[in-house]
Amino acid sequence: MRGRVQGVGYRNFAQTAAQQLGIRGYARNLANGDVEVYAVGTSAQLSDLNGLLRQGPRWAEVHDVTEQEAPVESHPGFVIL
Repeated sequence: MRGRVQGVGYRNFAQTAAQQLGIRGYARNLANGDVEVYAVGTSAQLSDLNGLLRQGPRWAEVHDVTEQEAPVESHPGFVIL
């Protein structure tokens, strides 16, 4: 996610949304100010998560969400790194 997404509770927001949707993976801050979200779920779950991530928490300003496929990693739940 690009925009004002660090220091506004974005990773916690992503974790809560992912857990409610039954998605596994992680959210982490990147050095360039972006937040990376790695998510494993069904197409419907990932689509729902994408919509929520585009909104973000109240104080966030999400300018861009970039999606790309990645190898499936094993995660027991959704964590903040």
